[in-house]
Amino acid sequence: MPAAIGRRTYVAPRRPLRSRLRAPRIAVPERGHGAALTLGVAIAIVATAFASRGGSQIERTTWTEVWIVLIGALLCAAALALPRAAATPSRLRGAVPLAAFAALAVFTALSITWSLMPNESWLEANRTFAYLAAFAGGLALGRLAPGRWSNLLLGIALAAVALSLWSLLTKVFPAWLAPDEPFARLRPPSDYWNSVGLTAALGIPPLLWLAARRSGHAAVNALAWPGLGIVILALLMAYSRGSLLAIGIGLAIWLAAIPLRLRALVALGCVVFVTVPLAVWAFAQEGLATDRALMELRVDAGQAFGALVLLMIVALTVAGLAIGFLSDYRPPGELVRARVSRVLVGALVTVPAVAILLLANAPGGIDGQVSKAWKQMTDPNVSTPSNSPDRLKTTSSARAQYWREAWRVHAEAPALGTGAGAYGTLRLRHRVDERTVRHAHGYVPQTLADLGWTGLGLSLLAALAWIVSAQRVLGLRRRDRGLPWDAERVGLAALACVVVVFGVHSAIDWTWFVPVNVIPAMLCAGWVASRSTLRERLAPREPLPPWQPEVLRFAGAAAILIVAIVAAWSALQPVRAVHALAAASDRVDKGQLDAAASIAQIAHERNPLSVDPFFDLSAVEQARGRTPAAVRALERAVELEPANPETWRRLGRMRLSVLKDPKGALDAFRAALYLDPRSLKAQSDVVVASRAVNAG
Repeated sequence: MPAAIGRRTYVAPRRPLRSRLRAPRIAVPERGHGAALTLGVAIAIVATAFASRGGSQIERTTWTEVWIVLIGALLCAAALALPRAAATPSRLRGAVPLAAFAALAVFTALSITWSLMPNESWLEANRTFAYLAAFAGGLALGRLAPGRWSNLLLGIALAAVALSLWSLLTKVFPAWLAPDEPFARLRPPSDYWNSVGLTAALGIPPLLWLAARRSGHAAVNALAWPGLGIVILALLMAYSRGSLLAIGIGLAIWLAAIPLRLRALVALGCVVFVTVPLAVWAFAQEGLATDRALMELRVDAGQAFGALVLLMIVALTVAGLAIGFLSDYRPPGELVRARVSRVLVGALVTVPAVAILLLANAPGGIDGQVSKAWKQMTDPNVSTPSNSPDRLKTTSSARAQYWREAWRVHAEAPALGTGAGAYGTLRLRHRVDERTVRHAHGYVPQTLADLGWTGLGLSLLAALAWIVSAQRVLGLRRRDRGLPWDAERVGLAALACVVVVFGVHSAIDWTWFVPVNVIPAMLCAGWVASRSTLRERLAPREPLPPWQPEVLRFAGAAAILIVAIVAAWSALQPVRAVHALAAASDRVDKGQLDAAASIAQIAHERNPLSVDPFFDLSAVEQARGRTPAAVRALERAVELEPANPETWRRLGRMRLSVLKDPKGALDAFRAALYLDPRSLKAQSDVVVASRAVNAG
């Protein structure tokens, strides 16, 4: 403050910026209901898991997306209309990554106009807008409660533990919770083992932060130990190699960047020491690690497994409390920290040395083993591993085959792609067996096939914009070296690690399409992008100007809500069309053919991009004796999706069985065979039509 001395005013000199930034400040928690935010985030994620499952059921997925859009819009409207919190940046942080993400969503929607599978493109556009809303919701939460980053971490950790525990309980109580589960790998509640593995992996950075932080209640921090045991055990029993790779990279970044290595490694090492032997024991049990095991074996093994899991939870809780008490009572000195650092460096050097030694003594030596692993990973013709724990020791998978098919689909339209979601149908022309696959098991090959180089470029632009924003927020730029690691910086780094784990896993699997895996990552990404840069947070803040409501703010909030309602209504139309088709089928069963035809037409009006209403309408018109109308409905289906072998197949059967036109049927069946040459059904149809032509 200026001080008057006589007639002159004296102003105290300001210290250089770097010297002002070096002194860490203790973050003062915001007033409010932090527990409500923690529970809200956890409940939202758990509800998403049980509501959407694996993201493959249209009605479950659509309703989940609708709620994501509406909640995200409400958060954004609140962030615009309500007064800013004291720690909220005056500038709109995260605008660039949000704009890049929005451009990707708009391009996905525009792909409907040239898509070979327009209905699938509509569904993918709805999905992308829902994820955009989740990212925007994370930005809004960061502005509404910027000091509540710890509650977001706790919410994600709590959700990961709850979902992982539920997955493990399906092994403990198989007769109650999973009586019809044929696979040994953990699948519930997402109905997909890699999603279960990723859910557990996303919870490890928040739990590690909780176990390693220097603040907070000691008893709460100690709960991170059994939480880590639960998620790591679920990760191992899902046999998800991609999740293990993703969390390995995430942990490497955590240990390299965050100066809480000793605490984190003690917790992680103790938990791994306890959980890995339990997982190895479970791998050896027929009732736990064998597909289609007898229920008696599953129940017996589940009882023993449940007892051991309970023992693990108790042991890790006691260990967490004991080590937390000892570290507070007698914290390690600089000598101990230096010794631990040397041990870590030695371990980092020893592990690769031992690995090289083992490879050198293996058959074929280092070159032979590396070549074998590379061939298993990249050869599309290699046999896929079984769903047993042995898959954790191999590198072979079917991904190379899916990626090759995606590349061939991409070659059909390199610039703009064949339309969002079209890969699942267009791959039929390039597949080598009758396996049904909807996704390319990798974001990059899927995006190249669906949206071409343009879509991939927009995706990389959004990712790069977020990375640049995260670098500024976390202080990872060169000019930020030497700045202190306060509590918020550590917490934001943990949030960023969640995003990195999800990004790495999405590059090698299809969990981009599973909402329960995407929502935590989008919330974390939005929250990180919403924060001020590290220098702005550490420097003394200027007082905020008085809040003055502006018409533009309220107008913007209202516009966001209107757009969200329109987007939600649009997303519901395919589901409403499915309901109409079910009603039409019910009318057919009752013999009300006129009403069935009218309802099928309503289904088409609700979803004009789907061929299913044409299929039902054709069947109804044929039952009414209106053959030309039935044929015309199938021809319209072919016009809508000429790259879909099913539309040609149905038209061929109509021509063969109803119109008695074997030559026309043969042309349609040949088109279906060209689009799906590996289909035994398509081959049989061509043979039958050819015989009919020759007989005529």
